[in-house]
Amino acid sequence: MPSPFPGMDPFLENEATWSTFQYNLLNVLFQVTTPSLVERYRARVLERTFTVEHVLFTSVKREEHREPYLEIRQRSDGKLITQLEAVSPVNKTTAIGRQSYLEKRNEAHRFRANIVEIDLVLDGQRMHDFSRENLPTWDYNVVVTRAPRPEQFELYTSTLEKRLPRFRLPLAVDDRDVVIDLQAVLHRVYDQADFGKAIDYKAEPLTRLDPEQKFWIDKYLREQGLRA
Repeated sequence: MPSPFPGMDPFLENEATWSTFQYNLLNVLFQVTTPSLVERYRARVLERTFTVEHVLFTSVKREEHREPYLEIRQRSDGKLITQLEAVSPVNKTTAIGRQSYLEKRNEAHRFRANIVEIDLVLDGQRMHDFSRENLPTWDYNVVVTRAPRPEQFELYTSTLEKRLPRFRLPLAVDDRDVVIDLQAVLHRVYDQADFGKAIDYKAEPLTRLDPEQKFWIDKYLREQGLRA
């Protein structure tokens, strides 16, 4: 079954579900992107690793953290054409997670690749520091940076109450973009991983929410019959 929410499901940001969600998200993005790629390209899901430190009462616990990302390369010479990332809570809330993410982004810039960044995380610090002045309010976004214009961003946004956007995934400059329906991708991920059985919608989502968002979530879940 699909997620009960019209857009992103904030309960997926929970530490207990995010890792499974992120891996399934990248795999479904691979599945929906690959049929649109001509023989010129090959796509694959890779992962980067880094160590997160958790400070306990009298000790430090070190935990290896793995994050998937999607690469599209040119078959002829292996040139990186497009890198697709799904921002994680660890990227936005820890120094080491942010550093690991930004190093990978900077590497893609050095290779003059397109970069697609999907941010479905409410908590933490934004991964881009561009001004929001004269832009609509949003909770979730996709930022596309095209290789020929690395100083410009294409921004696709949605709020908690709205459907996630469709966005254009760029390839080489002489090929057409691949259009991705992010909401359809999310529903497919939710269904494949059977999150409906794993999530307790009577509890509260473990992410940053303002009072209006909390009120809307409670009202919406009551209307869906998921809360008394």
